[in-house]
Order: sequence, then structure tokens, then C-alpha cells
Amino acid sequence: MPRPTTAQLSTGILIVVATTVALLAVSGSSGVFEVAVLVAFATALGTLSTALLMSVAAQRRAAAGSGLGEPSGVARPEYVRQG
Repeated sequence: MPRPTTAQLSTGILIVVATTVALLAVSGSSGVFEVAVLVAFATALGTLSTALLMSVAAQRRAAAGSGLGEPSGVARPEYVRQG
């Protein structure tokens, strides 16, 4: 499995931090166990979002590499690389 890019990793971390802050602010929980559960949920959400971003990026690379999504009759400028 490829490693996430810096942008994907940063997005995942931002989602973890924002979700943790929002959940703690909304829930008003003060117990150690409650806070740990909320932090674990936020971490799982950030990990899931990073994995989804990686799969979307892989699909885009595959589509761009195979030429899908481009009309076959359209002339490309010569400065555009092939593959």
C-alpha cells in the first residue's frame, strides 16, 4: 500500500483535531474514559478519511494513466506529455 502524501496526512490530522475539539465541546464529558472514547473515535475518523483520500487519488492516477475520461477525437497540444 502506498504511503499517504503530505496533503493527505495533513488533512487526516486536521480532521482528527477538529473532530476531537468539536466532540469534547459538544459532549461536555469530563471523565477520562469518556474523553478517551471520543479521542479514539476522532482518530478512527481521521484514519478513515486519509485512507479514502488515498483511494480517490489512486483512482485518479489510474484514470489519467489509462486515458479514460478524455475524448478520443480531441487533439492535444504538443506541450502536453503523453503518459
